Amino acid sequence: MGRPSETERSLKANDREYNSQFKYANNYIRTSKYNILTFIPVNLFEQFLRIANFYFLILFIMQLIGPISSLNPVTTGLPLVFVLAVTATKDGVDDFQRHRSDSVVNNRETDILVEDERKTTRWQDVQVGDIIKMKNNEFVAADLLLLSSSEPHSLVYIETAELDGETNLKVRQALPETALLGEDQGRFKDFKAELKCEPPNNKLDRFEGTLTWEGDTFPLTNDQILLRGCRLRNTKWCYGIVIFAGRDTKLMQNSGKAKFKRTSIDRMVNKLVLAIFVILFVLCLICAIASSVWEANYGNAFQAYLPWEYDGPALIATLVFFSYIIVMNTLVPISLYVTIELIRMFQSLWISWDKAMYYAPKDTPAKARSTNLNEELGQIQYVFTDKTGTLTQNIMTFNKASIAGRKFGELKDENGEVIEITDQTPMVDFSKNPMYEPDFRFCDNSLLTAMEKGDRHCWMFFRLLALCHTVMPEIVEDKLEYQAQSPDEAALVSAARNFGFVFKSRTPTTITVEVQGEADKYELLHILDFNNVRKRMSVVVRQGHKIRLYCKGADNVIMARLGEGSEQLIDITNQHLQDFAGEGLRTLCLAMKDIDEDYYQAWKRKHHAAATSLDDREAKLDELYEEIETNMSLLGATAIEDKLQDGVPTAIENLHKANIKLWVLTGDKLETAINIGYSCKLLTDQMNEMFTIDASEQNLAEQQVKDCLEKIRDVMGIKDKEELRAAAGDGDDISYKSKDEDELNDVYSFAMVVTGAALAFALGNEEMEQIFLAAACYCKTVICCRVTPLQKAQVVDLVKRYKKAVTLSIGDGANDVSMIKTAHIGVGISGQEGMQAVLASDFSFAQFRFLERLLLVHGRWSYYRMCKFLSYFFYKNFAQTVGHFWFAFFCGFSAMTLYDEWYISAYNIFFTSLPVIAIGIFDQDVSDKKSIEYPELYKPGQKSLFFNYWVFSKSLLQGVLTSLVLFFITYGVLAGDLFPDGMPAHSQSLMGCIIATMVVVVVNLKIALDTAYWNIITHIVIWASVIMYLIFIFLFYSEPVYSAFQTIFTYVGVPVMMFRLPAFYFSLILVVTILLLPLMGKRAVQADVQPTLADKVRLEQRQERQELKKARKKSLQLRGFRSRGSVRDSVRSTTGLQRTGSKRPASSRSGYAFSHQEGFGEIIQKGVNMRNGNEAGQAAEGKNVRKASKDKRAPQATIEESPVV
Repeated sequence: MGRPSETERSLKANDREYNSQFKYANNYIRTSKYNILTFIPVNLFEQFLRIANFYFLILFIMQLIGPISSLNPVTTGLPLVFVLAVTATKDGVDDFQRHRSDSVVNNRETDILVEDERKTTRWQDVQVGDIIKMKNNEFVAADLLLLSSSEPHSLVYIETAELDGETNLKVRQALPETALLGEDQGRFKDFKAELKCEPPNNKLDRFEGTLTWEGDTFPLTNDQILLRGCRLRNTKWCYGIVIFAGRDTKLMQNSGKAKFKRTSIDRMVNKLVLAIFVILFVLCLICAIASSVWEANYGNAFQAYLPWEYDGPALIATLVFFSYIIVMNTLVPISLYVTIELIRMFQSLWISWDKAMYYAPKDTPAKARSTNLNEELGQIQYVFTDKTGTLTQNIMTFNKASIAGRKFGELKDENGEVIEITDQTPMVDFSKNPMYEPDFRFCDNSLLTAMEKGDRHCWMFFRLLALCHTVMPEIVEDKLEYQAQSPDEAALVSAARNFGFVFKSRTPTTITVEVQGEADKYELLHILDFNNVRKRMSVVVRQGHKIRLYCKGADNVIMARLGEGSEQLIDITNQHLQDFAGEGLRTLCLAMKDIDEDYYQAWKRKHHAAATSLDDREAKLDELYEEIETNMSLLGATAIEDKLQDGVPTAIENLHKANIKLWVLTGDKLETAINIGYSCKLLTDQMNEMFTIDASEQNLAEQQVKDCLEKIRDVMGIKDKEELRAAAGDGDDISYKSKDEDELNDVYSFAMVVTGAALAFALGNEEMEQIFLAAACYCKTVICCRVTPLQKAQVVDLVKRYKKAVTLSIGDGANDVSMIKTAHIGVGISGQEGMQAVLASDFSFAQFRFLERLLLVHGRWSYYRMCKFLSYFFYKNFAQTVGHFWFAFFCGFSAMTLYDEWYISAYNIFFTSLPVIAIGIFDQDVSDKKSIEYPELYKPGQKSLFFNYWVFSKSLLQGVLTSLVLFFITYGVLAGDLFPDGMPAHSQSLMGCIIATMVVVVVNLKIALDTAYWNIITHIVIWASVIMYLIFIFLFYSEPVYSAFQTIFTYVGVPVMMFRLPAFYFSLILVVTILLLPLMGKRAVQADVQPTLADKVRLEQRQERQELKKARKKSLQLRGFRSRGSVRDSVRSTTGLQRTGSKRPASSRSGYAFSHQEGFGEIIQKGVNMRNGNEAGQAAEGKNVRKASKDKRAPQATIEESPVV
């Protein structure tokens, strides 16, 4: 019996006897699945859970039953054993590696305190409540409460790469009370504290608990916790008490199975395999019924030399049914799933090896982190993207400011017109400031002048920027540098530094700022930390007898908390915010408040009570934060620029042409989102209408959505069935829509911008969800601003649930993880916000523009190849296997096989497998260059035109027709035919060999005809497959082999007879002509009379190659040739429809984005990130923020010569 689930964990330090009563998990971990005894049974059980493997197991057992088996069991057993062995070997190797890894981890050594002495023990022997000593560079053995360390303020520095993928150092700090323990083993022996905390969970950034020691109770948070998997850095030693061990640690709690994503083709293939089972059952049932009839009517006439072994036609028919299940088993392909995984593996390698998706400035290649979703990339209909760091660079620069109603950061000419800032514009000289940064650029000298004159408002503005943050200073090569958790904070603190307010150092209780060369020290009382709900942060500081609160945050949040009497300043600042937003800048508002001493002391007591509470601690603290952050005075606003990444507008424009709809889900202000939308061509002046849904009340928001939908339908002329029914007379047909929506989407283009508040109302009930989705799906672009991470995931889920469309989410930060996991495909961008998005993704790369190539090239190719592979895979199986069904009518339905049993086994493994695999890996209808140049080529995948139930049915029909032609032409040619020496030529073995030969030849020729891209490998596998077959029949049907294996290879001499027979050559030519010539003619006529876009693009490619060969010139001449030709014009005229509609002026508003993570304020107050209290304390949280060099978009690599890119 497993131990009951915990609701609260209670433990005592150094008391194993007390802790053992709770039966907490020990520190032994096991990630492996098998051991020596369980590997074979468990692995086989898992493999036989797959329906195809289980089917062939039953088939193999049936072949062991003599009365129903006409095939050697080896013919099924060998392929089955091969597939099982390959999979088992792969699983075994993987599990062996896990065993080795587990052994290494479990046998690591650490020091623990037992009674009054320290001893070294293995990790697996550590128990809850033990006190552990760790040294620099050691891994943390279990989840620990930090007690003391060698560093000032009892800090420790840890690396969390194994937890969240981030290599930057983070810091933790012990409670001041336990820090006094130092490393005195005698004091640790007497340390009899009791700890109560939350039960084991997978929340890496949350911890709630209390420590009771010597009658006092202390609150515990995540700041004192060291998690298993972290590594101690830059810390000589530290002590901690084990809270969670082994499987209860947060690392192991997060190592559960990831949600398995399956493609739409996967789901379809499973259904098709079941359909093939039904077809097999029907064919076998027909044969069984016919056998019963035949035995009843004609069986007695053959008993003289074929006596019945069983009495009665019914019993014989039953046995024949199972016999034909065995004979025609190859209708169900045992190798299908293995082959699909092989093809997907190579398709993933093409993505990872693509140099055109390699980002040199960061040495970051693209990576396919999942190998089973490649073809789904070719069917994307909706892309959901974050903005900051995904569309933009997430490298911030301080550009403008509004201070006490004055706007700074603009240059004007003598007429008062604003001058555009360029690289040649003279910048402000900050060299008088010895702490200035040479890279800092600001164009308006009036702000520096105001600072030098001691303007009170400007000084207060920059004083706030220097105090209200969680940035850490450090000295690197005698230079002061800042480490910030977000680029926004780094930019603001840097601006304060250059304007004379230099943030120099901090301790848990002080902040030191150098103002015009003089040190100014503040007592840090509280940091009211940022989170995604508050959208602001505050600090409470004391200087002398004055207590003051400084706050910065989103404009709507700050404005709602201002006191009365500053309405005029608010109006002016709001206008400035609109101006900043019109330029696409990210804005923050700044405010302050003086606090009375008595009020502060009362609030402080309530704060301590809330901080030590184990029930709803966060809610109680938020309520107190709300209480103190009121009646503030507005100081001004900042405007930070976050530039677009290179290539974003072009990529988005091409994705739109590919009929991919982009939804931007961002935390920015509405106006910023709109203007960024125009910058990256998500929004254009050619759009018919842009709808804004921004109501803050439910009824108004719902009405805005309904009005939007009504107007779109009115413009497009779309009527639903109710409207048609109301307008129709009696008996009128209303089973149609007024116009084709796909065609209308090419003519009309709309956009929708919706705020997070309005979105919350739209997602509130099912009816409004469907109305909102209907309106949004008519739009080419949807921008959701001011949304939370949860809302991002809800929007993605909304489209998945109702539209049944293939979705893709792309982002770069931890706040994007939820939508990345929710979408069918998640793409992570390795940017400025850590690796959480990448770790949660299926594909990753460094720049948004690579999404264009991922979808239009690799996604489209993968879908095209997989569809072609599946079509031919089913075709070739039916072409060979259905021949048994036709032969049944000529063998008395006796379950006699048409082919040699060894040929049946080798057909799918050697003679036809490699060509279809080559198609799945290498084939391409157009080059990568043309795939991007003509994004409309992507559209067939969105409609599943290359493989669907109709395409599958045609493949099966072609296979049945092929088997019919092969069988009856051969039968007709051999009937009454003679060898040159006069011997009859109508033996079963000869007929079977001829049909088998023609099957191999026809199937491989058909694949050759349909191969669009030839390379050396495709040549080898296609022609080698035919040659391999010929070698097989001449080798295994030879007299020496027959002499050695008389009961196994019985077709001795048949190939020689076949090639001596003129009818063989005649039938081979006739069959190839009948089966392939009409196909070639149909395609030629179709390409000439009704060409597809791909046909036209292929023609253009051929013309370009011919022109290159003739002229031996490159791209310049090639462009001239293309402009003269009519092919391109005809392509564009058939795929592009002229859009009409009123132009929309660019919005003048912009928005807010506060790229900040919660949790840093409390850490700082407890001394985290501070090695000592000198003027530039060492920082360890985050990497240095450095301005990355602007990258230039790499030219697209051409894969004309080889798909290995």
